[in-house]
Amino acid sequence: MQIFSRQTLALALTLSIGYMASGPSSAVEIYKYVDSKGQVHLTDRPPHDKYRLIQKAGKKLRMPRINLRDKDANRKRFTSKIAEVAKQYQVPEALLHAVIEIESAYDPNAISRAGAVGLMQLMPATARRYGVANRRNPYANLTGGTRYLKDLLIRFDRNLELALAGYNAGENAVEKFGNQIPPFDETQNYVRKVLKLYSQQSAGLSGDV
Repeated sequence: MQIFSRQTLALALTLSIGYMASGPSSAVEIYKYVDSKGQVHLTDRPPHDKYRLIQKAGKKLRMPRINLRDKDANRKRFTSKIAEVAKQYQVPEALLHAVIEIESAYDPNAISRAGAVGLMQLMPATARRYGVANRRNPYANLTGGTRYLKDLLIRFDRNLELALAGYNAGENAVEKFGNQIPPFDETQNYVRKVLKLYSQQSAGLSGDV
């Protein structure tokens, strides 16, 4: 059973009151995290990537938004920049294409249900960590996401499966489960899909982990 602390309830009440006082135009984004003891934490400024956007105060969480219609055009638009960033941070170009295709289908304006944004679907905490001031800037988003992926590859000793699991679920989740892919359907499916695409992309692009 989930237990809400007094601080959590107080924050939720404060956010709700603030929203009602200021009106819909200044809605606050609320993020939720359930710790290992089952306590629920709510905040408008998530300190790490385990927090998930649950709603804007007074509004239901938006549906995911992604533009599949312009996928091919967007791929061509960003291919040269992907190659440039891949070379700069020594991450396989084919791997970046695989991650971007699964994350956003090359849509620079993609938004997930959890509130991740852009080509590489950066969460607010990850963007801050890598100095991405505007997640909607496709080149800044691409650079931040690539740096994060590179750090994960280093952290998990070039183990691609664990790096991808960390990109999806957070590195702390991977370590929590003994440096194994967390037993989350979403994460396990994500790793399989990216690896499959990476294999396909590698046939036409150079660079192996």
